[in-house]
Amino acid sequence: MTTVALLGTGIMGAGMGHNILAAGLDLRVWNRTAAKAQPLADAGAALYTDPSDAVRGADVVVTMLGNADDVTAVLEQAADGLAPGQVWLQTTTVGVEPFDGLRAIAERHDLTLLDAPVLGTRAPAEAGQLTVFVAGDPAARPVVDPVLDAVGRQTVWVAEDCKSAQASRLKLVANSWVLAITAATGESVALAQGLGVDPQAFLAAVAGGPLDLPYLQNKARAILDDDFTPSFTVDNAAKDAGLIVAAAQASGTRLDVAPAVRDRLLRASERGHGGEDMAAAYKAS
Repeated sequence: MTTVALLGTGIMGAGMGHNILAAGLDLRVWNRTAAKAQPLADAGAALYTDPSDAVRGADVVVTMLGNADDVTAVLEQAADGLAPGQVWLQTTTVGVEPFDGLRAIAERHDLTLLDAPVLGTRAPAEAGQLTVFVAGDPAARPVVDPVLDAVGRQTVWVAEDCKSAQASRLKLVANSWVLAITAATGESVALAQGLGVDPQAFLAAVAGGPLDLPYLQNKARAILDDDFTPSFTVDNAAKDAGLIVAAAQASGTRLDVAPAVRDRLLRASERGHGGEDMAAAYKAS
């Protein structure tokens, strides 16, 4: 049986963990706040208070944390339990340049590192319907495929090594689209309200046509219902927007929308909405 150590059981990690368990895999979990991992322990996972104990003897180590600094700090804590040959499925969105530091950790411990950010939010994570972008050694597939099959509806292998972080690059492109749609939805609803137009009139006008998106309807409904239960938080979205801007600047690509979205998200966070769903960027208007 494949043994999986999951480091990070927040909004995304919790859903992934439950699907790993449902697939019949042996799951060990660690989270900085242990209480957040307790539901997985109640469902059959082994809960550890030290990440080094969680990873010791595991076939696959999965990291789903906040950012590259968090991943680095946790892997340093786990160092005593790591062993050569373990597969490290790195699913946190960390961007391009920060990935170099993670690759150095993998080399130091002789781990097989897979650059594997996931596309999706709370509901897809809970349903096992994430899309996983993977760059890394195909030889790791027999070990990691059961995990990928458990957490996702689709695995896209984009490169046979992780040297240039091709999966992380693709994830930033996908996220730039998601964040732009989210911002446009919030602005359109806010503009309608500011102009004395019923936002429902706008939503009805585009419904079912080429300009409509289920995502638009869902996020607009959350705004109009004032329901910002987080699927992906404003603060996490701001972090990802910052990664997109940094990667674009490093590549010599000029972006106008992404920096504006980042600033809008940061403004919403400064107004106290950082822990709410990213649709709450609407509050920046």
